[in-house]
Amino acid sequence: MDPLVGAIDQGTSSTRFLVFNANTGEMLSQHQVEIKQIFPEEGWVEEDPREILKSVYDCVETTCDKLRQLNINISNIKAVGVTNQRETTVVWDKDTGEPLYNAIVWLDLRTQPTVERLISKAPGKDKNHLKNKTGLPISTYFSAVKLRWMLDNVEQVQRAVQSGRALFGTVDSWIIWCLTGGKYGGVHCTDVSNASRTMLFNIHSLQWDSELCRYFDVPINMLPNVCSSSEIYGHMTSGSLTGVPISGCLGDQSAALVGQKCLKEGQAKNTYGTGCFLLRNTGLKPVMSHHGLLTTVAYKLGKNSPACYALEGSVAIAGAVVQWLKDNMGIVQSSSEIESLAAAAGTSHGCYFVPAFSGLYAPYWEPSARGIICGLTQFTNRKHLAFAALEAVCFQTREILDAMNQDSGVPLTQLQVDGGMTSNRLLMQLQADILCMAIVRPIMSETTALGAAMAAGAAEGVDVWNLNLSQSGPVLTQTYSPQINLEESELRYARWKKAVQKSMNWETSSNGSEADQRRTWN
Repeated sequence: MDPLVGAIDQGTSSTRFLVFNANTGEMLSQHQVEIKQIFPEEGWVEEDPREILKSVYDCVETTCDKLRQLNINISNIKAVGVTNQRETTVVWDKDTGEPLYNAIVWLDLRTQPTVERLISKAPGKDKNHLKNKTGLPISTYFSAVKLRWMLDNVEQVQRAVQSGRALFGTVDSWIIWCLTGGKYGGVHCTDVSNASRTMLFNIHSLQWDSELCRYFDVPINMLPNVCSSSEIYGHMTSGSLTGVPISGCLGDQSAALVGQKCLKEGQAKNTYGTGCFLLRNTGLKPVMSHHGLLTTVAYKLGKNSPACYALEGSVAIAGAVVQWLKDNMGIVQSSSEIESLAAAAGTSHGCYFVPAFSGLYAPYWEPSARGIICGLTQFTNRKHLAFAALEAVCFQTREILDAMNQDSGVPLTQLQVDGGMTSNRLLMQLQADILCMAIVRPIMSETTALGAAMAAGAAEGVDVWNLNLSQSGPVLTQTYSPQINLEESELRYARWKKAVQKSMNWETSSNGSEADQRRTWN
C-alpha cells in the first residue's frame, strides 16, 4: 500500500479531515462537520474553540472509520498536516486547557474603534504605518487588534495573563496544542504563514517583533513558537492516529497556493470560500504593494528552506453572501440552489450588490463601508438578486486582479481557481466574462487540504511526498473561456465601481453603530 497523509482543514464555516495517497495525490476519503458562527452583537463574529476541537476529532475518527470500511489500513497514514482559517484569534489557559473566551473570527468588526484610534495616532494618520515590518495595513482583519480587545475587555484573559497562564494562538496553534497533549505537554507553535497575519510578526526577520508587541501592548511570552510550514511539531496523543506526527502547518490560502502547485515566482491562484483570496507567488523577496494588496509569507517548506512570499488580495465576503441570502433573507433554501436561481434570470437587470458586511478589504481597506443593493426597479426579483450576488464575487476578484497586475507589472493571462464556490459553473463563466480571461479549475478542487498534506508528507523525518514530482505531475482541469465582448464587460465593471463608492463612509465609530445608538436611546 502506498503511504497516506491526512490533512485537517479547519475553515470558517466547516472542519474537514481528508486523506491523500502520497504517491498519486488522490483523495481517498474525507468527512466534514459544519461550524456554528455566533453573532453576539452587530458586526461581532465568534466561534467556540471547544466546538472547533470536537469537530476535528469527529472528522478524524469518522474518516478513519470510512477508510477501514474501504479495507484501507490506517497505519499507512504517515503524517498529518493542518490548514486553517487565518487571523481568527484564540486565548486559552495552559493549566486547564480551556479557552478563556470564544474565538474572535477574522471577519469580526468590534475592533473598528481601536483601529481608528491607532490610525489617528500614526504619523500622517497612515494606515500603512506598520507595513514595512508586517506587510499589512492596520485593520480589524488581523489578530493583534482582536487580542488587544480580549486583553482590554475579558476579565478571565486579564487574570490568566497576570499569572502567566494565558496562551495566544491562531486556530492552527489551538488545534496543534490540543492534539499534541494539551495541558499535558502540548506543543505551542505556529508556522510563518499564520504568524505573518497577526501584525506582531516581522516578515523580514521571520520572528515576533518586540517593537510591534510593545505597540499593541501584547506580552510576547504568550505567543507561540514560530516554525517552518513543513517539519515535525509533535505527535498525535489520542484517537485512531495516536503516535502519527503532525508535520505540516499552513494558513488556508498558503495551503491552496501549495496545493495548486504555484511554487514558482509569478504563479497565482484565487480561492473562493467564505471570502475570496488571490495570491501570487513573489519568490524569495517580499514585494510591497502600492495598490492595496497585502505582502505575506506564503510558506517555508522546511526548517532549512528559505521563506517564500506572496502578494495577496483579500475579499471578505464571497461564499458568505450566498449564506446570507439563505440564512438571513430566505431567498434560497440551500447554497447549491443559487446557481439555478441566478441562471433563470440570466442577468441582474441593472441591479448591483456590494456585500460590504465587514467593510471593504482589498484594495480599499475601508472599514466604514457597509453592504448596499442598488439599481432596483419594480421589475427586480429574487432571481436578479441571486445573479447580482454571484456577479459581486466576480467584480471583487476583478478589483484585486487589476491591483495585482499593476503591482507586478506582468499581467496574468489566465486564473487558476479553487474552493467550494468553484463548483458553481455559472459563477465560473461569469468570472471568465468579467475578467476577459480563461478560468482554470482543477477537477480535484480540494487544493487547500492537498497543500497541507504535501507540506506534512514532505517534512524531514516523514519524507513520503516528493514536492518536485508533485510540481511536474499533470493536473486534470476544466477551463471556462470568456463569452461576452470587452465593451460589455467594461460597462458592467464601471457600474460596479460606482456602486462601491456609494457603499463607503457609511459607518464610523464617531457616528456609532446602530447597536450603540439603541443602547444610548434605551
